[in-house]
Amino acid sequence: MTTSSTTAKSGGARVGVQKFGTFVSGMVMPNIAAFIAWGFITALFIQTGWLPLLGIDAVWVQQLGGWSLDPEVTNTGLVGPMITYLLPLLIANTAGRMVYGTRGGVVATIATVGVIIGAGIPMFLGAMLVGPSSAWVMKKIDALWAGKIRPGFEMLVDNFSAGIVAMVLAIASFFLIAPIVTAISNGLEAVIAFLVDNSLLPLASVFVEPGKILFLNNAINHGVFTPLGTAESLEKGQSILFLIEANPGPGLGILLAFLVFGVGLLRASAPGAILIHFVGGIHEIYFPYVLAKPLLVVAAIAGGATGVLTNVIFQSGLRAPASPGSIIAVIAQTPPGSIVGVLLSVVFSAAVSFLVASIIIRAGRKRDLEAMANGDDALAMAVAKNEANKGKGSSVGDLLGTGAAAGATAGVATGAATATKIQNVVFACDAGMGSSAMGATVLRNKFAKAGIEGVNVTNKAIANLDGSEDLIITQNQLTDRATEKVPGAIHVSVDNFMNSPKYDEVVNMVSE
Repeated sequence: MTTSSTTAKSGGARVGVQKFGTFVSGMVMPNIAAFIAWGFITALFIQTGWLPLLGIDAVWVQQLGGWSLDPEVTNTGLVGPMITYLLPLLIANTAGRMVYGTRGGVVATIATVGVIIGAGIPMFLGAMLVGPSSAWVMKKIDALWAGKIRPGFEMLVDNFSAGIVAMVLAIASFFLIAPIVTAISNGLEAVIAFLVDNSLLPLASVFVEPGKILFLNNAINHGVFTPLGTAESLEKGQSILFLIEANPGPGLGILLAFLVFGVGLLRASAPGAILIHFVGGIHEIYFPYVLAKPLLVVAAIAGGATGVLTNVIFQSGLRAPASPGSIIAVIAQTPPGSIVGVLLSVVFSAAVSFLVASIIIRAGRKRDLEAMANGDDALAMAVAKNEANKGKGSSVGDLLGTGAAAGATAGVATGAATATKIQNVVFACDAGMGSSAMGATVLRNKFAKAGIEGVNVTNKAIANLDGSEDLIITQNQLTDRATEKVPGAIHVSVDNFMNSPKYDEVVNMVSE
């Protein structure tokens, strides 16, 4: 265990992108249910949806889907208004709340209406830009007269100042921001169209798959693919962009290769990891397996590119984001005409990543067996490689018990930490939902078996850590950021949220 009394050093560009991705995912992830609802409504009720294909084209289906068999009748439906207004405004409100609470959320929502109306197209990028910036402006303006308002006039000043600021920002967004964001959106769409038309989109996997392993997946998926894919889905009924990052095939192939050819803990934990990854949709579960053998990123790239190429050939895609990236969510968001292409993209990507990963794992199998015979496992080897990848020292070795100084570090830290009773344990990850929720469940069960009561175990996004945490558990790639956010807490770094030996140490520490 380690605790930090000094400010953590910046992790450079990678940590900067991770922070951006965390903020972006913080805007989008809480609203994924709305995207899923919109995806189901689209899948069922539009003219090419499931119900019309099954011969159910009653008036109420047409009204909900926004189409009509009668040329004299125009139905607005739910699909268009939801994607044009509801989803961007939800994102803007969430972003505003992240920056400046409820007040920021209200101002952000009003200001974003300006960019939506001014652009006339789904403004997800506009919402991500105008939402947080509007809340920030309101926060700075409030600071100008904080503590200077006469008693009894607070509500008057607060309401009128927010209303006036929101009005000005909405007008500015209408005339100034909307044309800029529209041009950016059109430019990005042109780039994607060029890649698709020239069959170059599979090359995106060269950047996407390594980015996922470095926990940049939220920046990639929610910052780029979700807004562009949603706009494309409104126009074409589906988008291939939803499957570039979310395809569970590459990770499944790598885990299957460890199940068949791996050794030690990596092989033993593979079955559970497969279930969590493929069915649960928590892709972070396979990242440590790639870090154990970094060359496996080649398998991930090959699998990802194969999946994208398959979707390009079959012209298949999803109606809405598959979040989490579970095979269940993927199938649920697949339109009827894309079922074959989407399923083959998952199967082929898993097959290719399995073949490549099998070659890599088998090539080092003898060396891994020898290391395990000497008391080491592939996870221990991954610690040293993780330090090399970071380009600086890492506490992962100490935290996993593989470092020479583990005992000394743990002794000093534990003494400082246990001076205060541990009551609030938090699992923190990028989005605060998938892998951290899984880890929290595992630890709660361990506490229950140990008879420990009165300890609150929750999961949060790193960006939402507020200093009330006594002990924070993160994956090793994210520990620096959590330490920087809450330097006074005990920080435990694990390689795998599903099965870490550090959990038993945490149970012992809390029980003491």
